[in-house]
Amino acid sequence: MKVLLINIALRPESPKSLFPIGLGYIATAIDNAGYELEILDLEALRPTDDEIENLIKKAKFDVVTLGTIVSAYRYVKKISKMIRKHHPNAQIIAGNTVASSIPEILLNKTEVDIAVFSEGDVTIVELLHVIKKKKSIDAVSGIAYKENGLIKYTKERTMIQELDNLPFINYGLWNMEFYLSKCKMNVPEPYPVEYEKLVALPMNTARGCPFQCTFCYHAFYGKRYRVRPIQKVCDEIKFLQDKYGLNYVQFFDELTLFSKKQAEEFADTIIANKLVFYWVADCRATLFKDEDLPLLKKLKKAGCVSLGYSLESADEAILTHMNKKIKLADFIEQTRVIKKSGIVPVTAVVLGYPEETVETIKKTFDVCYDAEIYPSTGYLLPQPGTPMYDLAKEMGLIEDDEEYLLKMGDRQDLTINYTSMSRQEMEEIAKTHLRRISDKLNLGLTDVMKTGHYRQKSKK
Repeated sequence: MKVLLINIALRPESPKSLFPIGLGYIATAIDNAGYELEILDLEALRPTDDEIENLIKKAKFDVVTLGTIVSAYRYVKKISKMIRKHHPNAQIIAGNTVASSIPEILLNKTEVDIAVFSEGDVTIVELLHVIKKKKSIDAVSGIAYKENGLIKYTKERTMIQELDNLPFINYGLWNMEFYLSKCKMNVPEPYPVEYEKLVALPMNTARGCPFQCTFCYHAFYGKRYRVRPIQKVCDEIKFLQDKYGLNYVQFFDELTLFSKKQAEEFADTIIANKLVFYWVADCRATLFKDEDLPLLKKLKKAGCVSLGYSLESADEAILTHMNKKIKLADFIEQTRVIKKSGIVPVTAVVLGYPEETVETIKKTFDVCYDAEIYPSTGYLLPQPGTPMYDLAKEMGLIEDDEEYLLKMGDRQDLTINYTSMSRQEMEEIAKTHLRRISDKLNLGLTDVMKTGHYRQKSKK
C-alpha cells in the first residue's frame, strides 16, 4: 500500500524554515512499518497552488496523511479538496492540533476522512494496517471518523508513556540539504561559530506540558508531560554530528528544563559524553535563583547559549486569568542570574486578555525594560479547545467557527480583541513600548513586532 505524507508550508513567504519534528516521527513510523512512503514536502518546495495541485494529481497513493497546527486549517481544507478531486477513493488522514481541537469541523467541512487525536506515532501504523486489510477502523483507538453522515469517536488512546522507546527520526527520508541550509537562519546573533559553519537542527527532549495556561492549545492535553532520557538525546546528537556535522540544537519543546535536578542531569550527561555543540532551550519562568549560578555556569559549559521562559504579563489579575503561577520577583531574579552566568535570557509576552488596559501593558513592558530583556510579543490568539476560545464565543467575538479558522493568523496579528481598547490603540501602545526597549538595548529593529531574530547580548 502506498502512502503519501504531506508537510504543509505554514509560512510560505518566509525565507526561514524548521525541520518538521512531529511529521519526522510519523514518517519514520510509517517507513519502519514497511509501507511504501512518499513525502510531498511543501515546506521545502514552496510551490504555488497550481503546482501543488499538479503534484498531487501526479502522485500515486492509496492513503494520504497530513498533520499541522490548527491555525493552518485553511491549508488543510484547500489541499484535501485537491486530493479528493484527483484521487476520489484515497483515504485522507489528518493529525496534530488541527485534528485534536476541531475534529467535527474538520470532518464536516473538509475532505478529511479520519482525524487522529494527540500523538500519532502508534495510531497511524494501526490505521494503515486496518485500511490495508480492509477492516473496520472502529477498533483503532484515538480517532474520529465519519460514517453515514455521523461522526464517530473511538475509545481514547493512552499516550506514549516511555519516550525512551521512540526511534530516532529517519532524516534520510527528507531533503536535509534544504533543512540544513534553512534551519541555521533561525539561529540568533551573536553566532557561537561563523555563520557559514553553523549546522543547526531542532530536536525534542520532551512531550506535553505540566501546566495549563488558558490560552495554550496544550490545555486540552492535560498535564501529560514526559521526558526522553537525556542519554538517548545525547546518542541522537552524536549520530547527527557524525552524519551531518551538527553543532547547534534548538530543543524544540514546550518545556525542556522543568526542575533543577533535571537541569543538572542534562548538563552532566552532555559533559560526560564529551559532546561539543551549542544549544537553546525553554525552562520554567521561576526555576533559577541567585544561588543557582553554579548550575547555570555548568549549563553554559555544556553548550547552553540561551534560555527562554515566558513572562506573558506583569499584571496579577491577568496572570491569574492565564493560570500562570509565577511571581514577578522570581522572574526578575531568574533573568538577573541567567545574565550573570553568560547565558542569554529570552522571554515572551501575550497582550490582549479582557483585563488588559493601557496601564497593564505599560506595567508588563516596564518589567522588560528594567530587566533589559526584549520580549517576543504577540496578541492573545484564541485556540479552539482552550478556555479563551470558549470565552471569545461567549462574548460574541467568534460567531462562526469555520469563518474564524479560515482567517486565523499568527500571534503577532490582533485577530480577536477582548479589551475595551481599540485595535489601533493597543497596537500603537505595544509598538511604542517595544521601540523604547529596543532603543535602550540598541537593537535597531525596523519591525518591533515581527522581529525574527535580533542581536542578543550576554555578559561575557
